[in-house]
Amino acid sequence: DNWAFLYAQRLALKQGLPLRVCFCLAPKFLDATIRHYGFMLRGLQEVAEECAELNIPFHLLPGYAKDVLPAFVVEHGVGGLVTDFCPLRIPRQWVEGVRERLPEDVPFAQVDAHNIVPCWVTSPKQEYSARTIRGKIHAQLPEFLTEFPPVIRHPYPPSCPAEPIAWEACYSSLQVDRTVKEVEWATPGTAAGLAVLQSFVTERLKSFGSHRNDPNKAALSNLSPWFHFGQVSTQRAILEVQKHRGKYKESVDAFVEEAVVRRELAENFCYYNENYDSVQGAYDWAQTTLKLHAKDKRPFLYELQELEQGTTHDPLWNAAQLQMVREGKMHGFLRMYWAKKILEWTRSPEEALRFAIYLNDRYELDGRDPNGYVGKRCLWSICGVHDQGWAERAIFGKIRYMNYAGCKRKFDVGQFERRYAP
Repeated sequence: DNWAFLYAQRLALKQGLPLRVCFCLAPKFLDATIRHYGFMLRGLQEVAEECAELNIPFHLLPGYAKDVLPAFVVEHGVGGLVTDFCPLRIPRQWVEGVRERLPEDVPFAQVDAHNIVPCWVTSPKQEYSARTIRGKIHAQLPEFLTEFPPVIRHPYPPSCPAEPIAWEACYSSLQVDRTVKEVEWATPGTAAGLAVLQSFVTERLKSFGSHRNDPNKAALSNLSPWFHFGQVSTQRAILEVQKHRGKYKESVDAFVEEAVVRRELAENFCYYNENYDSVQGAYDWAQTTLKLHAKDKRPFLYELQELEQGTTHDPLWNAAQLQMVREGKMHGFLRMYWAKKILEWTRSPEEALRFAIYLNDRYELDGRDPNGYVGKRCLWSICGVHDQGWAERAIFGKIRYMNYAGCKRKFDVGQFERRYAP
């Protein structure tokens, strides 16, 4: 289920050439830990096995793409290169680095394989909110939300096979923090991810529309780790979920809104706004209101370490933080409350955003992702991106406010706190 892979195979078949898949394994990436790398590598092992069955060699190249891929292209006489797309700064630099070093006669194509509507097709500019992008995405869905053609067993074998991959050696060579342990609940790989999708459709989808904002109810898809690492395609999930629109219209519409409209809105923001991870990326009204209230007295001030250990005065916040530390996934509704409290309990909006991004990227399996920077997590919650101005109040200014009492009206806060007690 990968349009870049399908396009590459189509080119190879047209030219009667072998097809190879390469993954360049960067030794470190932002605040990713062994939790993230372990999930990714185990998923890649499954990809390598599937490629072997399809007569397509899979190469794991340790190092940064610009250092290892151009040499590989020359050594194997590769005729063309296809890569997929990510709107974030560092992956875009990786692509640029390869482009500068490729032989001039090797064409290089990029396919947006993880958005349903390609990011640059949806809109040529940064969209203001879900309201302004929704119609543009829905207008394009009939063209792009189609069934995937199959990948076939490749009829042109390469002259030399792929080197066997020393997975354990790759795992050991990573320059990442190993204290944040891998999680037990989420098994990496496409097969496991598709099983989670199946269980969502049969067990949880019916209550997604009504209970997705209740952290005590099992109503969420829980698919974000597999989406993030490309192990399950969002498009596949939408195709499966939509089969049940007749029975669960409210839930299906809500899921499409979150997994397509909101998700692709975050991609649009990161693609067109280079300050997607800083207060400078916020709208003018939000920067003004945050500046006006930057000196307001904070009711509590916490250091990063106190936040990380979940030792604040607020038992709900601590429970949400501990859920993320232990499970690598915090409930979606609580992500908003979590980030807004960091704004309230730190010295400045800049510090709040820095702490929120660090914790998100270090513990969440789906961290280091457009949705984490912009979605319910960081810039939306702390800087009002894609939101509107609300009644002015201390610290927050016009940024939307959330508090403990409001959460108590929404769900049984005590039940959640007990589940994730320190």
